[in-house]
Amino acid sequence: MNENAIEGRNVVIEAFRGGKTVDKLYLQDGLKDYTISTILREAKKHGTYVNFVSKDRLDTMSETGKHQGVIAIVAAYEYASVEDILEKARQKNEPPFVFILDGIEDPHNLGAIIRTANLSGAHGVIIPKHRAVGLTAAVARASAGAINYTPVAKVTNINKTMQELKDAGMWFVCADMGGEKMYNIDLTGSIGLVIGNEGDGVSESVKKNCDFIASIPMNGDIDSLNASVACGVLAYEIVRQRIAKGAIYEK
Repeated sequence: MNENAIEGRNVVIEAFRGGKTVDKLYLQDGLKDYTISTILREAKKHGTYVNFVSKDRLDTMSETGKHQGVIAIVAAYEYASVEDILEKARQKNEPPFVFILDGIEDPHNLGAIIRTANLSGAHGVIIPKHRAVGLTAAVARASAGAINYTPVAKVTNINKTMQELKDAGMWFVCADMGGEKMYNIDLTGSIGLVIGNEGDGVSESVKKNCDFIASIPMNGDIDSLNASVACGVLAYEIVRQRIAKGAIYEK
């Protein structure tokens, strides 16, 4: 069971009304009454993704045995906004450097990526609301404390957010085996590094929004890196180029 789970109708309603960020909501399929309608209304108001599941699934998830048809997963940490991330870049007088994650599902990968974002000087991380892990306690542990310093924004539509950032002058590079070698691409300036799902990689719709597709040279017997490792390799090529161009200074 997820350690950030809360169970029961009134508890979930109070979590919403108390300002907690509910990442996911699991409702027993077929339930229709006033309290369930209230929970659905709160979920819609807060943009929470709702999963309708069987009672058996909820019984399996439940630790108390008293879920009343409702289990919610709350965020362990508060989310930032995209504007918070851009403001951090402005305060440091640096061109924005942002990680965009297209469906990372493993909490250890997300935590490791947040840690890399912090150490590479990225100004923040953007994740989608749906079909991706949120800021759970496991993510916080895997980040080794970086979650306290690196803003993470959660958005409804990754493509729309990318377009808005493009309009503000940012361009995007995604990691894909079929791309140009990363050393041959100018990775300086205001940049978003896009990393795809552990199994499927970057989705086609998101890839179409990217200005460049970068590949990491592979000289071994297997053909891919773990998502968080690939993110680290590309992030530090961006750092190398930014240092060489004087966009940031090596400490």
